[in-house]
Amino acid sequence: MSVTNIKPNMDHMAERIDLAAAFRWTARLNLHEGVANHFSLTTNEDGTKFLMNPNQMHFSRIKATDMIEMDANDPDSMQGVDADITAWGLHGGIHRHCPNARCAMHVHSIFATVLASLADSRLPPIDQNCATFFNRIVIDDGYDGLALEDEGNRCGQLFSDPKKKVMVMGNHGVMVIGDTVAETFNRLYYFERSAETYIRALQTGQKLRVLSDEVAEKTARMLEEYPDQDARHLAELKAILDDEGSNYAS
Repeated sequence: MSVTNIKPNMDHMAERIDLAAAFRWTARLNLHEGVANHFSLTTNEDGTKFLMNPNQMHFSRIKATDMIEMDANDPDSMQGVDADITAWGLHGGIHRHCPNARCAMHVHSIFATVLASLADSRLPPIDQNCATFFNRIVIDDGYDGLALEDEGNRCGQLFSDPKKKVMVMGNHGVMVIGDTVAETFNRLYYFERSAETYIRALQTGQKLRVLSDEVAEKTARMLEEYPDQDARHLAELKAILDDEGSNYAS
């Protein structure tokens, strides 16, 4: 969808279109959970103002113009908009305490949530995708109920290491952060694939073939430096939606 077709009275339309495409594909890949879960994308320099999906709207229906605007430093921004209080609590906390989280995606996807349910929620580097996340995951073992403001602040403060952009939220799900929608969605996609590989490997009952720390770190760095995969991934998904006549960009 060309940005020349955006509505002139709607701010951040190109970003809204990217976010809407990510919602549509998250639903198509069955990474969502009913009308729960939420994504956010910051719109100001210090990262405290952000776009977010409306309360309990199914990801498969979300359009660019549906996104609401929130301010992590202003609880009154909840007033007059259809905002989920847990989305405000969690994403407000992330954007309040983690300036490098320009985009944040939280889902209860099946395999990431299975990983979050294990006593040991580490993801060993058993293949190339899993190696992507070597030493790049925060594991939260302090779940304390629904992500209202206190819980959101606690989670936001766990992203203290800028190298770590995935949080396995113990007993909950996963939170993925990044600089752009494309980067964050790409990371979410590959994390779910990695978790699935690991869980299915465990189900065989066979001994795992685990990469050495040196090779895992080398692989992670090589993948981080691989040019434009995230942007091209999202561009292809948008092209498919456009070919199908989707209204995501409206």
